Parts: sequence; structure tokens; C-alpha cells
Amino acid sequence: MRLLIVEDEKRLALALAAGLRAEGFAVDVVHDGTEGLHLAGTGSYDLVVLDIMLPGMNGYRVCGALRAAGNDVPILMLTAKDGEYDEAEGLDTGADDYLTKPFSYVVLVARVKALLRRRGPAVPPVLRAGALTVDTASRRVRLGEEEVALTAKEFSVLEQLAVRPGAVVSKAEILEHVWDFAYEGDPNIVEVYVSALRRKLGPDTITTVRGAGYRLEDR
Repeated sequence: MRLLIVEDEKRLALALAAGLRAEGFAVDVVHDGTEGLHLAGTGSYDLVVLDIMLPGMNGYRVCGALRAAGNDVPILMLTAKDGEYDEAEGLDTGADDYLTKPFSYVVLVARVKALLRRRGPAVPPVLRAGALTVDTASRRVRLGEEEVALTAKEFSVLEQLAVRPGAVVSKAEILEHVWDFAYEGDPNIVEVYVSALRRKLGPDTITTVRGAGYRLEDR
């Protein structure tokens, strides 16, 4: 899942991003409302964490503009304000949930996961492709009866393939959902992780489709 954090308190934004990445999310961070609206409007995010007090354009206006454009991305609003009227205004502009600072990080993660569960057709918590089982809740992988230990990034790459077993997933799609938009390294990093997965899961588990991407074999 790909998240966007729009928060002008840079220390808080970076801390939240680090924590959410550790949970397996791809996370982008911006500190300005206008830029946040631009990125959120691309439609490439599964959820937006949106502060209310922002330079350029406040969170109410960002949320309202997204909803007016027909963008239904789940929005979790953050604010230092308190009171039922502030909460009502946030929800009236189209936010899906509301969290007042200071808040518990554990609560924020729980709210994020709850909003993602509510959105559209849910991805099954356990994905299967042939003898391979990918448990997205516990982040465990089994090949037949044997559990296979993967790093966080290896799991995220495999998950992108396992959501559509037998279908071709492009390198660009994997980069977009596993690495954030600020990644400026070698795009061949995807090949490195696919090679690592083949070593652990078997050479025939993932097929390279030249010029198109990769396919997790469903057999």
C-alpha cells in the first residue's frame, strides 16, 4: 500500500514515515498543502494522512478540493486543534477519520489499517500461488509446509506479485508501491530483489517477461 503524509512539522512527518515504512507501507512525505493536493490528485495513493494547519493551503481546503474532483482516497486528518466543531468541519469536508495531536503512534497505525480495510474490495489476507502462501497480516511466507524468512523489502516485492498471481507486474509498478517517489537509485534494484526471491523460493517461481515485467507462477 502507498501512503502520502502531508504534514508541515518535519520531525513528526519523518518519524511517522519511518514507522509506517517499517510496517511495510511505501510512504511519500510533503510539507505543503498545495503540493499535497497535487500529489494526492494523481490517484496513486491508497490513503492520505493530512494535517489541517498547513502552509500554502490548509487541510480542509485540500480535502474539499479532492472530494470536489471526485477523488475518494481515504483521508485521515491530523490537527493540534481540539473540539467537536473542528472534528465536524474536517468530516464535513470529506475526511474519513480524525486524530488530535498529541496522539499515540499505535493508534494512528490502527486507524490507518482500519481505513484501508474499509476501502473497496479487500485484498485477501492470505494470498496463494501454487505451493506458495503469503500471509499479508502476519507477513509470513510458506512454500509448501516450510516457512521462508524474507526481509521487509523482499516481502513487499513478493506481495505485489502475489496479489495478481499469473499476471505480469511491471518494474515501474513494483518501484511505485515498494519504494517512495523520492527514490533516486538504480531502478534495477527490483531485479536484485527478484533474484533474492528466486534464491529463496526457487528459480522457476518468478518469470521475467522481457520488456513487460515479472510474473509469479501460479502452479
